[in-house]
Amino acid sequence: MNAAVLSLVLFTFLVGMAGLLILLWSITRNRVSWQKTGATIIFDAGEIGRVEEPAASATDVAALAESAHAHDSRDDARSAEDIQARRDADVSSRTPVLAFLASAIVWLVIGSLYGVVSSLKMTFPDWLTGSAPFTFGRVRPIHLNAVIYGFASMGGIAIALWLMPRLVRTPLRGGRFATAGVVVWNIGMVAGLLAIAFGWTDGLEWLEFPWPIDALFVIGGALAGVPLLLTLRAKRVAHLYVSAWYLGAAFCWFPILFFVANFPGVHFGVEHATINWWFAHNVLGLWLTPMGLAIAYYFIPKVLGRPIFSYGLSLIGFWSLALFYSQVGAHHLIGGPVPTWLIAVSIVHSVMMSIPVIAVAINHHITMRGRFATLKHSPTLRFVVVGALMYTATSLEGCLESIRALNRITHFTHFTVGHAHMGLYGFVSMEIFGAVYFILPRLVEREWPYPSLIRAHFWFALVGIVVYVGALSIGGTLQGLAMLDKAKPFLDSVRVTIPFLHARTLGGVLMTFGHFVFAYHTWAMATGRGPVRTFAGQTPVLTMEKAA
Repeated sequence: MNAAVLSLVLFTFLVGMAGLLILLWSITRNRVSWQKTGATIIFDAGEIGRVEEPAASATDVAALAESAHAHDSRDDARSAEDIQARRDADVSSRTPVLAFLASAIVWLVIGSLYGVVSSLKMTFPDWLTGSAPFTFGRVRPIHLNAVIYGFASMGGIAIALWLMPRLVRTPLRGGRFATAGVVVWNIGMVAGLLAIAFGWTDGLEWLEFPWPIDALFVIGGALAGVPLLLTLRAKRVAHLYVSAWYLGAAFCWFPILFFVANFPGVHFGVEHATINWWFAHNVLGLWLTPMGLAIAYYFIPKVLGRPIFSYGLSLIGFWSLALFYSQVGAHHLIGGPVPTWLIAVSIVHSVMMSIPVIAVAINHHITMRGRFATLKHSPTLRFVVVGALMYTATSLEGCLESIRALNRITHFTHFTVGHAHMGLYGFVSMEIFGAVYFILPRLVEREWPYPSLIRAHFWFALVGIVVYVGALSIGGTLQGLAMLDKAKPFLDSVRVTIPFLHARTLGGVLMTFGHFVFAYHTWAMATGRGPVRTFAGQTPVLTMEKAA
């Protein structure tokens, strides 16, 4: 086992060194700008100082501009060429983006329902036990895989396909490959979830899909990545914005992670458990997290009409994430039968992850400084900024959770479940929601028909995740302390969690309500319920002067 794990560590180290060489090459070829002007590359002429929010009404855009100390976003602020280029980018990516988004929303609803059922089974274990597909051991993995590979991954791919043409200022190339990819990916989702429901599974968390079905995700993901590569090669920018770095890296890292962890006949026993958590943590940190950060780094400055605070700091955050994240997963195995040096490496990497987290937090907070009132008027910012705050909170919590003194309390408790949901839902899902509210009006050329439903979705999601994480954090801590108390029987550590498990279900139900609102609203827009936009792909025209 030591040889296999050591080989994996050396491999990831070499990949990291290769990344540094790519960085050095990029700097010498002027592909990277460390100057403040690097943050302005996502803006067309006349856009800086002008808010942009397709999800808001004309009245809200006016209030947003005032809160942001900026102008409104008007078509006459841009050249005809810039406007046409934006529309061309929307048209080129419309079909694959809508296909991935529609699929993601369907899997979100399905995964949410299974999540509520699995949560109820924690307090009503005898419910739905007469049918094997509805036992906890199958319902919970269906929930996990539906939201990870169905909603989060497909939603992230959709946003990436929409963002990349704008980041490199060229229409999406090879969109038909991505459209084929969404079909293959969905076939894999259906086959994988049915396999789990009927008892055919690899039996490892985040790796439950049988390996023959995994091949469908490899093919589907490769097809989805082809347009991004072709578009990146056809770029019309002097250097790549940090969001492009995050997206490009995510699509490089995920195939490596997925292939190494799912290759059949290689990993066994304790070694397999080690690979399991290496993969599970890295799917969140090197696949979904980069996509979430790419969204935040694009939409926060774009809506505000204000470049990010420090472009150099954003690149430090990216490269420190690339260097430190790959080995953090082993801290989930503290106390297990794994080499001590591996745990030590994981703890060090986990603590060092505070560097990219703090870099991102500083950048986002200072960019928003003095403009937090914009959250009242911008649906996109509400989701994206809250998601960015959740990223900071969950990441710093993860750094602390890896320290042995705290890990001995939280390990094997519901605290870990709450922590995982704060990262995947509080951060990644919130970023995806915010991005969808921004881009859908551009793709379908209609306004959101019911603005009140956007607010309802936000509050259902926010209150739900706060209740969920808060309950499991408190309950998990009490559970851990009870397990450490030698004078108490183990059953006491179970009883103490019961009220918090009820609160967990309440939080899950609230989030699920929000998902139904979100699904209905997107369906209503797609079927023509919203008013046609005055300018396809543009923010409604206003006639206000610069706000104070």
